[in-house]
Amino acid sequence: MSGQLKISVGQHSDKGRKAINQDFHGVYSPKEPLLSAKGIAIALADGISSSDVSHIASEATVKGFLEDYFCTSEAWSVKKSAQRVLTATNSWLHSQSQQSQFRYDKDRGYVCTLSAMVIKSTTAHIFHVGDTRIYRLHENGLEQLTHDHRFWLSKDKSYLSRALGINPYLEIDYQTLSVDEGDIFVFATDGIYEFTPDLFIINAIHQYGNDLDAAAKAIVDDAYQLGSTDNLTVQIVRIEQLPSQDAKELYQQLTELPFPPILEARAVFDGYTIIREVHASSRSHVYLAVDSETDRPVILKTPSIDLRDDPAYLERFLMEEWIARRINSAYVLKPCLQTRKRHFLYIAMEFIDGQTLTQWMIDNPKPDLETVRGIVEQIAKGLRAFHRLEMLHQDLRPGNIMIDKTGTVKIIDFGSTRVAGIMEITSPIERSNLLGTAQYSAPEYLLGEHGSSGSDIFSLAVIVYQMLTGNLPYGTQVAKTKTRAEQRKLKYQPLPENSREIPAWIDEAIKKAVNPDPHKRYQEVSEFIFDLRHPNKDYLNKTRSPLMERNPVLFWKSICLILSFIIALLLAK
Repeated sequence: MSGQLKISVGQHSDKGRKAINQDFHGVYSPKEPLLSAKGIAIALADGISSSDVSHIASEATVKGFLEDYFCTSEAWSVKKSAQRVLTATNSWLHSQSQQSQFRYDKDRGYVCTLSAMVIKSTTAHIFHVGDTRIYRLHENGLEQLTHDHRFWLSKDKSYLSRALGINPYLEIDYQTLSVDEGDIFVFATDGIYEFTPDLFIINAIHQYGNDLDAAAKAIVDDAYQLGSTDNLTVQIVRIEQLPSQDAKELYQQLTELPFPPILEARAVFDGYTIIREVHASSRSHVYLAVDSETDRPVILKTPSIDLRDDPAYLERFLMEEWIARRINSAYVLKPCLQTRKRHFLYIAMEFIDGQTLTQWMIDNPKPDLETVRGIVEQIAKGLRAFHRLEMLHQDLRPGNIMIDKTGTVKIIDFGSTRVAGIMEITSPIERSNLLGTAQYSAPEYLLGEHGSSGSDIFSLAVIVYQMLTGNLPYGTQVAKTKTRAEQRKLKYQPLPENSREIPAWIDEAIKKAVNPDPHKRYQEVSEFIFDLRHPNKDYLNKTRSPLMERNPVLFWKSICLILSFIIALLLAK
């Protein structure tokens, strides 16, 4: 990489005219690989004046954010990582107040405000609760990027409408913006911005451009001189360098190891003895081999030499092992532990003694419903492991599902998997949304749109339909649609009535899961799986037969009762 993310920071904090400093601030810039995967974090918290313990809340919030954010999964997006950490911190602060003498007085509990920023790749992610502020120095002016969560009762009296620790549930403002080299951001508490003019802050930054700590101190001193009665904290962040690379440089990094040759049976390759070729395509070669150290069978996957000049292909190939090492599920293929140096480009994965779901369906053309449920529920467990890490498999199909001799199902092949955390990193490589197999891919991919968990659910439901019928719910028509209007015209083919007597509510669940509109599908795999075993209440209410059909005797008794009541009223008149 020709350049790494680099910032300069100036900070200064003072208790001012107060007895203690209830503000707390910090910056954490990790080394690689965390620098690229997670970015740099800056945080500023301000304790509320009415509380004697809010300084504890401020310190715990900033320290917790700067430490715990970098402990979250590299696969998670910045937003999910930060919000999980802040939500946990808020719960802890609120519980501390509930267990203290301040349980019934929120203004005296463990409460603070927070403004935080994570700079990852070329994007700044802003998280904000309360009335600390973040500004961007823009065209010789200060652009306020955050909104104060303060409710004004009068010109001189107000209270915080949102802060950490006040309530058990936390609402966080979140926004992103692109950053450029030379961009300057200013973090400030109300003790600063309510007294120091914007022009003074700008001039101080320009005057002490080579010493941002001195600029921050000058701003704090000015606020104090102008009569500020609050704690005083300023952070100044300047973007010095952004990560950059060109496709040629990245290609060289991806191909540091040479491509392996076509391997033959009995060949000894990098400590493995090749048994036979399992699968070959234009994209890769898959071999069954034995590890010479452990004498265990393994699967080796080597890239196609014909695609050695395709950086996008190489990136996806190398990502497969990265993804597999981060998913811990009995229903997802695991990589082998690498105990020796590699001399070629390949992936070593666990060997599954079994068959693909494609072959299983050929061998079992008319499986019973309970067998289908058992297989699908295992696939769903593996799929949930992807979704918990903000990963989309994007190529779920029978050929990418293995069933071993014990009946355990495993999802394989992660070459099309989309990782939210990785997608946030700027890359010169053009990434395609449509990487899976057309007849199993959700319709939105055909329109060039990004997928969601509902896209994987679509693919899973197509597999369920195919296991039950041997066909596809829309035939081959989905792959032919190029517009949203064409997709709305797709006609779902209901499950045919046959000797297996599949309940109608099963068909209704599959129909919802393969809806061409992603917003009308299930959004969680667990919901779909639940409805494959239990009739959905909405379906039961919709299909409930009339009272006359369900209980004719009760229907006519009710009619007679109503008529008798009417006659009685008429006679009374």
